Amino acid sequence: MSQNTRYAIAGDHAGFSMKNEVHQFLASLGVEAIDCGTHSPESCDFPDFAEAVATRMIAGSIDRGILVCGSGVGVSVAANKFPGIRASLCHDTYSARQGVEHDDMNVLCIGARVIGPELAFEIIKAFLGAKYAPQPRHARRLEKILAIEQRVLAGEFHRSHLENTVSEVPFPTHRDFPG
Repeated sequence: MSQNTRYAIAGDHAGFSMKNEVHQFLASLGVEAIDCGTHSPESCDFPDFAEAVATRMIAGSIDRGILVCGSGVGVSVAANKFPGIRASLCHDTYSARQGVEHDDMNVLCIGARVIGPELAFEIIKAFLGAKYAPQPRHARRLEKILAIEQRVLAGEFHRSHLENTVSEVPFPTHRDFPG
């Protein structure tokens, strides 16, 4: 784990207790992490905390983040809406390590209602100790992901653009999906 890597941690009410345990665990390892909340077990919304970590990463004040909610899914979905964020839900050490080494994952998401603190600590150690060290195939794949992100930001996937360029493929609407 790099001594120069800057971290932030956050979670909603469902992740509040584990977030605090993880924060203490990080401190016991000598890892400083900005606590972006929540600071109470009162009901709150996970997107706010994913945003708190993601915006710090985009601003360059942190390098990696850890997000905790009930399942880990919500914070992962929310964090991945931000450019440059590669958040993944990991409930095992292999995924936490491989996600960084192969995919340059920069935000670890965990579910406090899915795993206990001891497993979370092991997963976090794997995340902290991993470094992006891609083989050519991994670098090529990450470049493709980054290119997709840039195309989305440039508006390439707006409905009008797609309807004008891919007329033979119907563009799905919310009515095309059950429920």
